[in-house]
Amino acid sequence: MLKSFDVAIIGAGPGGYVAAIRCAQLGLNTVCIDEWENAKGRPSLGGTCLNVGCIPSKALLESSENFYSSMHKFKDHGISIKGASVDVPVMISRKDKIVTTFTAGIASLFKKNKVTSIHGKAILKKEGDQTAEWTIEVKDKKGTETIQAKHVIIATGSTPRQLPLIPIDNDRILDNTGALALTEIPKRLGVIGAGVIGLEMGSVWRRLGSEVTILEAMPEFLMAADQQIAKEAYKIFCKEPGLSIQTKVDIKKIKTTKKKGVVVEYIDADNNPQKLEVDKLIVAVGRVPNTAGLGVEDLDVETDERGFIIVDDYCRTNVTNVYAVGDVVRGPMLAHKASEEGVAVAEMISAIEKGEEREYEHVDFNTVPWVIYTSPEIAWVGKTEQQLESEGITYKVGQFPFMANGRARALGEAAGFVKVLADATNDRILGVHMMGPHVSELISEAVVAMAFSASSEDLARIIHAHPSLSETLHEAALAVDKRALHI
Repeated sequence: MLKSFDVAIIGAGPGGYVAAIRCAQLGLNTVCIDEWENAKGRPSLGGTCLNVGCIPSKALLESSENFYSSMHKFKDHGISIKGASVDVPVMISRKDKIVTTFTAGIASLFKKNKVTSIHGKAILKKEGDQTAEWTIEVKDKKGTETIQAKHVIIATGSTPRQLPLIPIDNDRILDNTGALALTEIPKRLGVIGAGVIGLEMGSVWRRLGSEVTILEAMPEFLMAADQQIAKEAYKIFCKEPGLSIQTKVDIKKIKTTKKKGVVVEYIDADNNPQKLEVDKLIVAVGRVPNTAGLGVEDLDVETDERGFIIVDDYCRTNVTNVYAVGDVVRGPMLAHKASEEGVAVAEMISAIEKGEEREYEHVDFNTVPWVIYTSPEIAWVGKTEQQLESEGITYKVGQFPFMANGRARALGEAAGFVKVLADATNDRILGVHMMGPHVSELISEAVVAMAFSASSEDLARIIHAHPSLSETLHEAALAVDKRALHI
């Protein structure tokens, strides 16, 4: 007799493993199926984010920032360090240890919450009518196991988008996995794509000493961000740590050379042919939904022209009792968005099983924060100025620089500013945009404010600790009404 579950989650990334834990907390008999293996061929929960994404990249960013500070910033504090050097294998080992600790942590959480964990490739099948349980085949090196579940949550995430010009080999042509596993500092590093991954990985290796050139196809830098933030970030990144960023680039050819290098031929923004020679090339041109081999095509699960599984506001697909969350569906490809969708679906399934008639929760994309972990960091939530203008919404702007903040000055990190956008008619906060020290932490206050439909005056009336970086947000809120105090 086949093992039967209330819920089967396919994928153990931030969307999948969080959904599994929440389902189990709600009393549902839950299984989570995941095929990820680490470099040693061992099962490794956590998906892209934990294994080769969010967490390991932040570990390397921290290590590289510490080295860069020791070489260029500590002297301002009267601290001199002679003979500082980088041991890349040790740095990578530290990163790997952090990853291993957290993947083991997820396994412990599964055990604590009585989530059944199965390693292997899941193939979703259907036998009988759509009210019956789903059948799932799970294949791994040891063979095939078949289980059944009443509800299925697809949380298979995404994979790096490939360039048709040359395949990824993670030797000279790298994706995010290869960029996080380099064992020595490349003298010359090329990056195709000036998005989050490209900027963060470029920053890591530039701080460690690489000459980094970033080529971006879009006509402007960071077009998803508020353009005032993007323009200021461009100037700072090109000055310190010294990234070379080119936009409106058309890549024509990529080839490897006998000297173990890579040559990129492209047309620049002025329509002139150019050639870039590097030792390593990171391809970071976005990600695509991961549904290959899952069986969704055979089950008539609807997908759009880009391969995303089509869902409604509650992450329900067109097929009964099949849901999808995270990178595999519409919306921002962010770990925290995936986790919140996973929780929302788990609670909806629990309500269905208990026969509760109530309104289900859904994720409000307008209050999902975005963060780029460069130096200075960039973070935002809500609408940008260009979006508000295109939508014909009248708004007010309040802005305050970190250079006028005592805590930022004490840290020696005074670049950047905070900007608050509020509705001109009712003062409701429509967007908050930040660039500066630790704004990845500061943005949460803005998210809370927007989630509760706060006004800029609400933020302005809250007492903020002094001295703290959060005072910059406070002053920006005051500035909406032209009453900032410290500038």
